[in-house]
Amino acid sequence: MKVLVCGGAGYIGSHTCVALLQHGHEVVIFDSLVNSSPFAVENINILGKSSARFVLGDVRDRDALEAVLAEGFDAVIHFAGLKVACESLEKPLVYFDNNIVGTLTLLQAMQATGVRNLVFSSSASVYGQPDRVPISENAPLRVINPYGRSKLVMEQLIGEFCLADPRFSAILLRYFNPAGAHPSGQLGEDPSGSPSNLVPYVAQVAAGLHAHLSIFGNDYPTHDGTGVRDYIHVMDLADAHMKALDRLDGGGCIVMNLGAGRGYSVLDVVAAFERVCGRPVPYVFEDRRPGDVAEVWADPSLAERTLGWRARYGLRRMCEDAWRWQIKHPHGFRREEARRLSLRRLSAP
Repeated sequence: MKVLVCGGAGYIGSHTCVALLQHGHEVVIFDSLVNSSPFAVENINILGKSSARFVLGDVRDRDALEAVLAEGFDAVIHFAGLKVACESLEKPLVYFDNNIVGTLTLLQAMQATGVRNLVFSSSASVYGQPDRVPISENAPLRVINPYGRSKLVMEQLIGEFCLADPRFSAILLRYFNPAGAHPSGQLGEDPSGSPSNLVPYVAQVAAGLHAHLSIFGNDYPTHDGTGVRDYIHVMDLADAHMKALDRLDGGGCIVMNLGAGRGYSVLDVVAAFERVCGRPVPYVFEDRRPGDVAEVWADPSLAERTLGWRARYGLRRMCEDAWRWQIKHPHGFRREEARRLSLRRLSAP
């Protein structure tokens, strides 16, 4: 297939692009680089042993999207969006503009150019506080922050468009907690500033970049008092997107969970990481954060039945790959990018 990957230089997008290239697909990456780096694109091509064309652009720019899509594509994978839940509480309009308007613009551009197949990067945040676990796709949707609200509205926009045009086919993938990195250590989660996700923050604490890990709440009704979440390896997510592309059949909208189907507590993750890196990860307990729940994990059985997909990698593998990425790129791509720019300036006549 010829696939346009919006947000393809980001964390999950970059790993998916590698998988696409390795399986012989033609890939065009459309990314604003707001939350990613040109280094990611370089490494995508190295690891994929092929060349993805890169287009610098904002997903809210309809003219730019239409200019690319007019070349003719079999499908679009849509990763482009802001994704930090706590930041969305401070900047709700920014999240609504980037995520919701971006998705609306993408759908308009796809309609105008006759591209009718879409895989969408959604989130388990649409469930909010669940009544029970594991969480199936028919659980109540109770978003608790603007980020989750934006993902839900994006899903609804896509679903309504599928109803209006029976030729349009979409698969909406609700991720639980992505973690890990490419086994080469050449791609990984590269947040700007301090990580908002647990595993990369634990890795940075282990590397000495932070004094300690703050654990919010140790009095939950779980086996060790800390919150339990469903962690899924980013390579498993990339594989799910590959299988979703194959499942697109020219009509309808399907929503499915992507998770391992079991939960690990914060202290479970810390202990697993300590075993992998061979050093202690200091932590302190803080008060619970508003909105946090005790346990969240997925029922991924629909993805297994529909796509023939299930998570292959466990917590230890996630920690091993995340630590390898941390060691090889202690400050991520952005620090390396700044260093390369400085060297070019120094060598300039």
